[in-house]
Amino acid sequence: MHLTRLHSGFLFLLAFCAPYFLIGQNLVLNPSFESYANCPVTLGNLEKDVIDWNMPTKGSTDYFNGCSVAMGTPENFNGKQPSDFGTGYVGLYMYAPNDYREYIQAKLRSTLVKGEQYSISFYVSLAERSDFAVKEFGIRFTELPVAVETSKVLSGFQFSKLKGDKSAALEISYSNYYSDEIKWVKLTITYEANGTENYMTIGNFKNNKRTQKYQTKREITKGSYYYLDMVSVSNVNSKPKNIGIAQVKEFTLDSVHVFKDVYFDFNKANIRGDHQQEMERLLSYLTLNTTILIKILGHADNKGSNSFNQKLSVKRAEAIVAYFVKNGIEKSRISSAGYGSSKPIATNNTEAGRFLNRRVEFLLSKPN
Repeated sequence: MHLTRLHSGFLFLLAFCAPYFLIGQNLVLNPSFESYANCPVTLGNLEKDVIDWNMPTKGSTDYFNGCSVAMGTPENFNGKQPSDFGTGYVGLYMYAPNDYREYIQAKLRSTLVKGEQYSISFYVSLAERSDFAVKEFGIRFTELPVAVETSKVLSGFQFSKLKGDKSAALEISYSNYYSDEIKWVKLTITYEANGTENYMTIGNFKNNKRTQKYQTKREITKGSYYYLDMVSVSNVNSKPKNIGIAQVKEFTLDSVHVFKDVYFDFNKANIRGDHQQEMERLLSYLTLNTTILIKILGHADNKGSNSFNQKLSVKRAEAIVAYFVKNGIEKSRISSAGYGSSKPIATNNTEAGRFLNRRVEFLLSKPN
């Protein structure tokens, strides 16, 4: 890229099905960038590597996948970020010197229906080698694909010169800044369609002067680089689909699963944030499979005494139990345990590692 690339069993495939009776069909093809034509080996090659996605400008958006060493996950040139929705995700500059920008574009499965409401969402995480965090992510729907010969910002003026119908610019804003470098943060917005939307472009459509940004570090890259994954556009007006048990993909039984989007702050038992899609998917599974039992396993990092961490891990497990009981799962089907800091899955020498160790796991089984 320009800027010298700013170098100096089944598992839970439910991630792609969503809670079965909670949302409509995702109209985004290859939403979590798992399907690829080539395992990535170089920067800025998203268009050649990823199926169903392209770059609408000359900005060189990146593709990362666990199949690669040079462009792998979780570690790559701009930081370290586990992939919670498979093994792949993309990376793009939301802010950079001289108004340099990167974007991603996708063709939807079908044209949006005029007057219908659509839920749009995706997950982002700020790369460690970023000097800035931004406050807004932009979305543009168009009738025809966007193709502009520029490596700078895609402005409203440039959109006005394109053929076909263009939607109004959408922005997903945050009360603070998207500065979390550890977990994936879900961005979501509701949109009423005008009936001509075939393509969606995501990125920052403002120049540097208009971009709301916050400096998090100094002189590493002079930019704001984000990892992005699991893009969804779904019709919230569509009737729920009643999918039978035989069609539901299952979790592996008698195997420990880590909740990948449920984390806790230091010394806290309250679930961090409100991004609990995995818990909703598991709730759907337990609701449809009424004989399956679940055991919740709580964990803590190694800060504090063993006694305190043991009690804290129990409380974390109980927070998950309370969620399932509140949503209709019989208490007799649920058990829980806390292991304190005795079973770490990452180093306790860094904040990022301790964050991962503050976790909850679950084990599914059939009755004896």
